[in-house]
Amino acid sequence: MAVSKAQQKAVHKYIKSNYDRIDLTLPKGEKERIKEHSAAFGESVNSFIHRAINETISRDNAIIKE
Repeated sequence: MAVSKAQQKAVHKYIKSNYDRIDLTLPKGEKERIKEHSAAFGESVNSFIHRAINETISRDNAIIKE
């Protein structure tokens, strides 16, 4: 089913007003490694990166509180 220009515009506007974006630059080959890893766990690259960041922040905060 084709998506209308109006629907594309509405989705873009929603994303822009509700999400932040971060550009990530990786050494050659890392992107494919991340894609393979996230696929092996049944998640998207975005979900994997989000989970990795949240787990690292939680671990770092636990260290700070010690």
